[in-house]
Amino acid sequence: MTDRFSRRAFIVAGAASATLLAWPAMSAAAAAKPKMTTYRSPSCGCCGKWIDAARAAGFAVTVVATDDIYAIKSKHGVPDELVSCHTTLVGGYVVEGHVPFDAVRRLLARRPKVKGIGVPGMPLGTPGMEAPDGRKQPFKVMAFSASGKVSAF
Repeated sequence: MTDRFSRRAFIVAGAASATLLAWPAMSAAAAAKPKMTTYRSPSCGCCGKWIDAARAAGFAVTVVATDDIYAIKSKHGVPDELVSCHTTLVGGYVVEGHVPFDAVRRLLARRPKVKGIGVPGMPLGTPGMEAPDGRKQPFKVMAFSASGKVSAF
């Protein structure tokens, strides 16, 4: 009986230790995938491409299809001059449109005192708006405050 109990206790203790040792790695993996909620029109193809690119870039994306995307933009304070086709919430911020993921990561790492960031319109060459021939339009990632003030990010 003692040998059986000892082996069982050893196995249980080993499994518990392995779980505890793996915990930081599991937490790091969860932290490495920031959670996003993206609101989009069900008929917009470039939104789907941006979402696919976000997932490929390591973000965990929940998609909410809506026929009233402008109500979402208004609710989250997206200034009219930054409006694009989809609106994303991540880490307490608003991300409007085809924002590159390095800018989203910089936003989350630096945590500036802004309401969000955005790329107005749908410029060629941004994530989800890649042109088959590689053409790119110039664009700027902009930041906006809760009051609607817009500045370069």
